[in-house]
Amino acid sequence: MTDAVPHSARVWNYWLGGQDNFEPDRTVGDQFARLYPDITLVARSSRAFLKRAVTFLATEAGIRQFLDVGTGMPTAENTHQVAQAAAPESRIVYVDNDPLVLTHARALLTGTPQGATEYLDADLRDPAGILRAAGRTTLDLSRPTGLILMNILGHVGDLDEAAGIVGQLMAALPAGSYLVTADGTDVIDGPAFSAAIDVWNANAPLAYHLRRPDQLARFLTGLTVVEPGLVPCSQWRPSPDATADDLRAVDEYGAVAVKP
Repeated sequence: MTDAVPHSARVWNYWLGGQDNFEPDRTVGDQFARLYPDITLVARSSRAFLKRAVTFLATEAGIRQFLDVGTGMPTAENTHQVAQAAAPESRIVYVDNDPLVLTHARALLTGTPQGATEYLDADLRDPAGILRAAGRTTLDLSRPTGLILMNILGHVGDLDEAAGIVGQLMAALPAGSYLVTADGTDVIDGPAFSAAIDVWNANAPLAYHLRRPDQLARFLTGLTVVEPGLVPCSQWRPSPDATADDLRAVDEYGAVAVKP
């Protein structure tokens, strides 16, 4: 893959107003936004949800190590920045299998001296390989861990396979570990979002599949879901100063859940 091909993290970076993107990213991002103008709101809501969820894990839940699969780099306020701002000793492993993400990760993975950050070149569809590599140096997977799966499971077309991947990852983590997950849905602006996703799938090398909230709930099987449950990302424990636009329901549902 080169910068001549749109890359999902760089397109999201463009929607968020960032600079780490190229002309193909901007072109498909603009085509997408013409069909579904709310995608910029979805992008902001998704990132804000991740920030609130990771802050919750690092503060209220006391989590000190994080496994973020499908990093979303390049963008701002990445998991290690949020976690280490709350708890400088936090240890974070990012996982992706895109060489472009690795390039960005090398520049972005500057963490605190007390903590640690690492990038693994591995595939979501190889949970055992991810766990083996993550536990080799940076993470102690016998201790509670925060598993982050943001906008990545939609790239697995088969729902059973996607749920199986989540199950394998969580099964290897001890009680007290958390899952943070969010993906696109089709229940609020379904036709418009679906039309835009068709544009994405026609231009990008990795297809994305919208799912209903009841399908996304499959990923939470066996876990205790933290209040307020699986909800539009904008409505998961919003900031007290959130505006009406910040709170508007978006077609991306997220949840935080703990392994009992």
